Amino acid sequence: MIGFLLYMLVIGIIAGFLARLLVPGRDPMGFWATVLLGIVGSFIGGFLGYVLFGKDLDEGALQASGIIGSIIGAVIALLIYRAVTRNRRGTLHR
Repeated sequence: MIGFLLYMLVIGIIAGFLARLLVPGRDPMGFWATVLLGIVGSFIGGFLGYVLFGKDLDEGALQASGIIGSIIGAVIALLIYRAVTRNRRGTLHR
């Protein structure tokens, strides 16, 4: 269990930072938000892998993915985050 948590933390750091690097623009989020972005991206990538490539009988639909799936999932999560916060920021400053 501790190994899985460390795996998720390391993957979260790598995927979150790479997603923020790949998607242009400013993201006012700290270190832990970036780690959370990478972890959420890992689960999104695992779900997309499950949907695209079929069932994984051992893990099910909600599973962690590898680094590439995590980065793709983190980019998707970051774009969703921006879409949600952009609408909120746009209504607050007008």
